[in-house]
Amino acid sequence: MIERAITAPPQVSRRIPLPGTTSGGPDAVLSTLEDFERWWAERHRAGRFEVDRVPLTELDAWHFDPGTGNLGHESGRFFTVEGLQVRFGGVVERSQPVIHQHEIGVLGILVKEIDGVPHCLMQAKMEPGNVNVLQLSPTVQATRSNYTQVHRGAQTRYLEYFTGLARGEVLVDVLQSEQGAWFWRKRNRNLVVKVGGEVPVAPDFRWLPLPLVHRLLRIDNLVNMDARTVLACLPPAGTDDAPGTARHPTADILSWFTEAKTRCDWHARLVPLAEVGGWAVTGGEIVDDERRQFRITGVRVTAGNREVTRWTQPLLEPRGQGLAVFVTKLIDGVRHVLVQARPEIGLLDLVEIGPTIQLSPGEDAGGIEDPLVREVARGRLGRTRFSAVLSEEGGRFFHALTRYRVVEVGEEFETEPSPDYCWVADWQLTELLRHGHYVNIEARSLLACLRSLPY
Repeated sequence: MIERAITAPPQVSRRIPLPGTTSGGPDAVLSTLEDFERWWAERHRAGRFEVDRVPLTELDAWHFDPGTGNLGHESGRFFTVEGLQVRFGGVVERSQPVIHQHEIGVLGILVKEIDGVPHCLMQAKMEPGNVNVLQLSPTVQATRSNYTQVHRGAQTRYLEYFTGLARGEVLVDVLQSEQGAWFWRKRNRNLVVKVGGEVPVAPDFRWLPLPLVHRLLRIDNLVNMDARTVLACLPPAGTDDAPGTARHPTADILSWFTEAKTRCDWHARLVPLAEVGGWAVTGGEIVDDERRQFRITGVRVTAGNREVTRWTQPLLEPRGQGLAVFVTKLIDGVRHVLVQARPEIGLLDLVEIGPTIQLSPGEDAGGIEDPLVREVARGRLGRTRFSAVLSEEGGRFFHALTRYRVVEVGEEFETEPSPDYCWVADWQLTELLRHGHYVNIEARSLLACLRSLPY
């Protein structure tokens, strides 16, 4: 059950709001779930959102390169759809399309203390790939092409709080990766900035108590992926206290992680999309011959509250739903999670720390070697503490959904199932998130979900 109220009395404003905004007073702070629900319904009513499928050949300003077959924007910005080839021992084992977005975007959340409670400035943001149109998003969620206005649209709100020396107190500033199965070495700048003064609040933005944001994670497809990754990087309250004793020292975990990287004997590289075997442009989409993997489709978008109100673009559409699970247990009174060193073909450093279980859409649990882990994946072992279907990035993926679960186990998981797994204290994961390319996007989402649980 979601806790129905979070006590955080609103702060009185003494600043005159800018046109189209409210100040930091009662209208800008949503202290209870009922407040949030009313505002959320109002944002749905206020917006005009349309997403229609169109053939890739009918996208405005997007074209297939006649030489390489790559799909890109005529500006040379935003992203391209190219080919990815994987070799093992010099032999091509796999090839597929991949999204190549070389520029680094900004994912930032403003935080502020209101009557001693940390609040986050969150946004009701439409993305064309969202299954339910609006999702709760960071204060700023923008690619470099967007915030430098390549699209010739409006400026990105609140960007000034995250760039330059005039910004507030920086709590988090780290580059983090995104889906290594669908992106080529993509990373975004994850930022949390604390402010003390008044911040003009636009209609699509509201201050939410951090405990309420965590509880909203339990609602299917509400808190988006970009918000989850930033929330995971934010150290939880009370981290000044001495952490409990972990099963493995952090130095040993880093050594285990480095060893896992050295075991990767494959090589991935970009190739022209025209050279990717087993895929073709058919019916205005890029599809695999067997129709079992994802496809690249086109959409035409109308969104009245975005920097640009109309546009077209390609999106990657998975076939089916993914699964990501943290197995957790108390070891000597300290909460630990069982993680795995997981290789993914699009990651910058080949391997990152992932969930206990991470299945791509269409992938079956029968392929998991360890019988205990396999039983957890099938829902036959452990106590489920968290379960929700959450969306992946709606700006690049169309209706990409993952079932996120946290499962508590007992003594049956006394040791690691194999050298690819390791028990890590949750505070150690938080420490690792001070650095980029250690913890993958699915594990970061689960860490945010884990913090919503009472312990």
